[in-house]
Amino acid sequence: MKEKIISLIEEVLNLPAGSITEDTIIADVEEWDSLAHVMIIGEMQEKLGISIPVDEAVEVTGVAELLEKAGA
Repeated sequence: MKEKIISLIEEVLNLPAGSITEDTIIADVEEWDSLAHVMIIGEMQEKLGISIPVDEAVEVTGVAELLEKAGA
């Protein structure tokens, strides 16, 4: 599941495969702004059936934390 989530993030951000890792921090990715963050959360729910409450999603600062909240 981790790979699917990371792949989905890269797809939403229009980045090449391998650009995002579990160690990626959101602030370090220029394309990952607040709108992209909302799109990523929405796509995770729509395509992967993973639902993260909004109040938790806005607190996420990195991929590892996002994966943890997604249960991956």
